[in-house]
Amino acid sequence: MALIVPLKDKSPVIGDNCFIAENATIVGDVVMGTGCSVWFGAVIRGDVHYIKIGDNVNIQDNAVVHATYQKSPTNIGNNVSIAHGAIVHGCTIHDNVLVGMNAVVLDDAVVESNSIIAAGAVVTKGTVVESGSVYAGSPAKKIKDISPELLKGEIERIANNYHMYSSWYK
Repeated sequence: MALIVPLKDKSPVIGDNCFIAENATIVGDVVMGTGCSVWFGAVIRGDVHYIKIGDNVNIQDNAVVHATYQKSPTNIGNNVSIAHGAIVHGCTIHDNVLVGMNAVVLDDAVVESNSIIAAGAVVTKGTVVESGSVYAGSPAKKIKDISPELLKGEIERIANNYHMYSSWYK
């Protein structure tokens, strides 16, 4: 069974129809919407600030979602995929975003809607990722605009697939 840990009078609130893998960890001040999935080895640590997660968000294997003590909470919108091994820390991620494998999004960064953070990218503190764009590299920079095919073929497809995958475990 997943490790769901209350801390300092705050208990994680998990929405309806969510899948939480048996070795995932969710701690403290975390509010998660409906239809989300938290995969094997993922950690969502709301111990030092709040973490708010929208609907149909998937946090894949070994990803970490955290915040900065009394300074930078983490807010994640709807239809967001946080891929394997990614770190999302003290930032804001709007709707319809893909954070690629082993990417890092740091404090006070804002990832606007309909965007992709490429695998391995490092979005540095305070960066604003423009809506409808792909950012890659370290530090991450805009490399191109998102085409309708990329929006539908990657961002929407992955979010929808993870919703389907989670149904296999329920």
